[in-house]
Amino acid sequence: MKKLEPQLLPLHVGSMPHTDPTAACDLTFQHFSQIPTWPQLPRRSTLENMYIQYSERFPGVVLEPESNHIYVNREADLDPGLEQLYLAYLENDVSFGVVSADYAAGLYAFLERATEHSEGFMAVKGQVTGPVSWGLRVIDQNRRPVLYEEILADAVAKFLRLKASWQEEQLRKIFPTTIMFVDEPYMASFGSALIPIQRHQVITLIEEVLCGIKGLKGTHCCGNTDWSIMLETGIDILNFDAYGYAYTLALYPDAVRAFLDRGGVIAWGIVPNNDHILYETADSLLGHLERAWDRLARKGIPLEQIVAASLITPACGTGTLSKDMAERAFQLTKQVSTLAREKYL
Repeated sequence: MKKLEPQLLPLHVGSMPHTDPTAACDLTFQHFSQIPTWPQLPRRSTLENMYIQYSERFPGVVLEPESNHIYVNREADLDPGLEQLYLAYLENDVSFGVVSADYAAGLYAFLERATEHSEGFMAVKGQVTGPVSWGLRVIDQNRRPVLYEEILADAVAKFLRLKASWQEEQLRKIFPTTIMFVDEPYMASFGSALIPIQRHQVITLIEEVLCGIKGLKGTHCCGNTDWSIMLETGIDILNFDAYGYAYTLALYPDAVRAFLDRGGVIAWGIVPNNDHILYETADSLLGHLERAWDRLARKGIPLEQIVAASLITPACGTGTLSKDMAERAFQLTKQVSTLAREKYL
């Protein structure tokens, strides 16, 4: 799998506010023609909630769609389900990780329509929820996160590895260069007293999922975290909310330098996914981005190296926005990319 030449191209995170998968895909191909992402559609169905979406076949999982609630019933006999999961893992049976159309209508629409638009593709992108976030968000019958139970935490990572492997296998049928993101929003809470997990646990869990990905590997966190942890994993692309937290990356210059030196890419989430997009412009957002680059440059990382390793994205998914605001976020992302490419490339 060849490395990606980022070229300041635009990319989007995944979720969209649409309920029509075809319309969502068309918007994706329109604004992100070189690196399209299949759209997650949480408003279409609660089954497309990012935690429920990847829950099919997990041992003991219980869904209450009317309340958007998911939990694992540990009072049930989980052994048969765990045995099936571990057997699939040991045999690398990625079919165990299938995500059905009811859970990901946008993925199936994307797979069906992508070949019509593939002439200009550089890569296609997919995403799974990461094991730290899934394991902290999904609780047991006593409201205790499953990540805190050693056997289940290990099962979650292996389960999501199969989900990522299956999805990547589908995407490679339409284009050989794939990017799979492991999304970890809960890493924004790492280090707090409420989330008592250790650095080595985070890295081990995320690495388990990454090891099931053959192509390019990325991660997304839409808040502040210890970026040195994420950069220590085997990711090729780090995507973060640069609009709100660009300054935090410069706190880890050694980790960023090592990441870039090994060919890593930073996907700068410089376009806000809130009301701020109503008064920001492509010029003002490029200014924000250049100030972020300057912070790293002042830490001794060459600006040329930073620019050469950059993608442009929204700060996070657009699933919580209105359709009009989501489209504006996409337009701004493309416009910032175009301005930056004209100025720097």
